[in-house]
Amino acid sequence: MNQKREGMLAPALIGGAAAGFLSGIPFFNCLCCLWIIGGGILAAYLLAKDSPESLKPGDGAIAGILSGIVAAVVNALISVPLHAVHGRVSRRILERLSEFAEEAPSGWEQLFDLSAGPLSVSAFLFGLFISAAVFAIFGALGGIIGVSLFGKKQGPAKEGVPHAPQNPGDRQS
Repeated sequence: MNQKREGMLAPALIGGAAAGFLSGIPFFNCLCCLWIIGGGILAAYLLAKDSPESLKPGDGAIAGILSGIVAAVVNALISVPLHAVHGRVSRRILERLSEFAEEAPSGWEQLFDLSAGPLSVSAFLFGLFISAAVFAIFGALGGIIGVSLFGKKQGPAKEGVPHAPQNPGDRQS
């Protein structure tokens, strides 16, 4: 594994932990996809800060994918203790909606009974898998955006390539 790939783990962990934490907190999770993109941007920024050379969009995408996977794990771990609270809040919302929904199909309230019950291991793992896939996509997008913002390094001038004059009066005829 080359040096650049080994250096992606720490930025991905930091960006993913921040994004997963913010997307797992109630009321902050309304901006879930934005947090994941932000985590990918943060991972790309941290990667670019420590890199002596310019980064390619693929480097940012890989850091963002790793950040998205870490965010999915952190989000899932935060969501476990809050599962019962989410179930009760969902139930109260449904009860309030049922007062106003006279023409709703019969049995529509039972759709949310699954979320009010205990969390099974299979449901947890399935949710983690789906979240990891979706978060990896948004993390890759954030990583590419982050590299385009922070990944360009000003290196020494290449020989044989003329520089543009700094001042218009410095032009040679």
